[in-house]
Amino acid sequence: MEYSEKVMEHFTHPHNVGKIDDADGVGEVGNAKCGDIMKMYLKIDNGIITDVKFNTYGCASAIATSSIATDMIKGQPVSEALKLTNKAVVEALDGLPAVKIHCSVLAEQAIKAAVRDYYDKNGIEYDEAEFHFNEEHHH
Repeated sequence: MEYSEKVMEHFTHPHNVGKIDDADGVGEVGNAKCGDIMKMYLKIDNGIITDVKFNTYGCASAIATSSIATDMIKGQPVSEALKLTNKAVVEALDGLPAVKIHCSVLAEQAIKAAVRDYYDKNGIEYDEAEFHFNEEHHH
């Protein structure tokens, strides 16, 4: 299997690994099929994601996609983070082997789960539709 240089770089030196003890939003998602688990922590100030950390137990693709996804949402408004798709993440990594595309969906789901947690904790109303995943990504 061919991994791009970017995937290898983020897998060997993932960014934003760890946890935030007083996180404003925490999301945990798992994929039973491949046993990957991802936990995402968000620090949110005035609607802006000021810090983000993650822990992923999974394959190189899952770790690399979490790493680059956290880079992509750091400093962004929450509303922008919600728009991050696994397709954008895969493109940022210069592609993933087709059999590993499902791993990238975890990052998108973890971000959404963490944002939803933040909304729930703060009583912020949201549109359910924003949290639906595109089923077309799953093979």
